[in-house]
Amino acid sequence: MSVEQSRAVTDAEGAVAATATASALATSYPVAPGYRLNVRSGPGTGYAVVDVLAEGARVRINCQTPGTWVTGPYGTSNIWDNIGNGQYVSDAYVRTGSDGYVARRC
Repeated sequence: MSVEQSRAVTDAEGAVAATATASALATSYPVAPGYRLNVRSGPGTGYAVVDVLAEGARVRINCQTPGTWVTGPYGTSNIWDNIGNGQYVSDAYVRTGSDGYVARRC
């Protein structure tokens, strides 16, 4: 393979990786219908409530971490979704389409 071909492959791979990363960051997930969801300062029910999401809200998940077990409309889970700096919501209230992790671990 020539140097030019190698550069083209590397550039194409980089563009695909950048698109995949941007796509993952742009993905948002709906909060369970009919719920106002508490946003907590850490991954558990013992942490302070710092905000409340309105019914119909969508969240972008930065990363996920284990915490307090919670039962919600999407089952029982100890996964907590980081949606901002010092902002966590229980994954049991977010429709991710999975019972496991859908984002990197915090």
